[in-house]
Amino acid sequence: MFKKESKIKRFDFILLITTILLSIYGFIVINSATMSKAVGSQPFLKTQIIAFALGIGALLVLVLIDYDLYGNFYIPIYVLTNLLLLYTLINPVEAPEWGDVRSWIEIGGVVFQPSEIAKFGVIISLAKFIDINKENINHPIVLLKVLLFAFLPVALILMQPDLGTALVFMFFTAIMIYIAGIDRKYVLFFMIVGLILLIVGVSIFFQIMKDYTLGDDFRFDRIVTFLYPELDPDDKGYHVIQSKTAIGSGMIYGRGLYKGVQNQLGYLPTKETDFIFAVIGEELGLMGGLVLLCLYAVLLYRLIRIARNAANMFGSLIVTGITAMFLFHIYENIGMTMGLMPVTGIPLPFISYGGTFMLVNMISIGLCLSVGMKRGKIDLNDL
Repeated sequence: MFKKESKIKRFDFILLITTILLSIYGFIVINSATMSKAVGSQPFLKTQIIAFALGIGALLVLVLIDYDLYGNFYIPIYVLTNLLLLYTLINPVEAPEWGDVRSWIEIGGVVFQPSEIAKFGVIISLAKFIDINKENINHPIVLLKVLLFAFLPVALILMQPDLGTALVFMFFTAIMIYIAGIDRKYVLFFMIVGLILLIVGVSIFFQIMKDYTLGDDFRFDRIVTFLYPELDPDDKGYHVIQSKTAIGSGMIYGRGLYKGVQNQLGYLPTKETDFIFAVIGEELGLMGGLVLLCLYAVLLYRLIRIARNAANMFGSLIVTGITAMFLFHIYENIGMTMGLMPVTGIPLPFISYGGTFMLVNMISIGLCLSVGMKRGKIDLNDL
């Protein structure tokens, strides 16, 4: 058992300061990324700053609430989360630039992406469901129940279809189950199954490629242009080619803020959202990228620290899920801008433009700070 600390000593000021610094970094880069747009950067900055301010308010409120309270309502949270995702399929906001993807809805004049809100709804409900079943987590029936519990929202997101966001859910679910103490035999089993599926998938891919023509299937096009972007430099491969060109041209110190050629002349697409790291690479160079990665490293370290010292398994799993969510977003987004990962439309936490995304990120940090406020009561090694 640990000695009881005062609440002010339990508050993770380093995590809060790191979050604020990341957000300010994002404001600066969004300002540069949107300067060349017809409406200018002001509307984008206004939306982002308002979302940040609302997020700070929500964060401070969440810190004052005992997070164990959410566990008492995990079933309603889970049900509402899935109903929101279902409503997205029934009554989505449609726009030509989104194609067949149905990921946005409008309520009260506000357009937002429910799958972003669903992330912490699923994390909270799944954390409690695993906590309730932690003693028997390695029983096949119990493990299957946990997997089915986690799969329903993933299935609804895949139906939108939004593979990128679904992969985020799959990743943090796998990490949460692993941290809960799943037996190594299951880990080995899933690794073997994954390896077999990978081999089969690669074999099928090269078989299809023999007679495949770009444009036959937009999902398969993404895989093809990820591996061979030069096959379609004016369309499907354009994003990655321009992004890699921008990052490469920045070299060590960058071209200078607001001076990026790919960025300011409009060659770089979706530069304020999915490909914002390319703006950083071009204008701030390797050093700017390293500063961002260092801030992310501090953020993830503080979150892992809170998860390790949480008062109970429920709190630890909440922070574990949020940490895994951030990690996947960071790795996937930066990787796709450099051509190392497929383009999936995954934004960069606290940096990419998006009011819903910023608000969700801030709420997630608030939940983690709330868990941290109760640390030191129970040693997880005793669970």
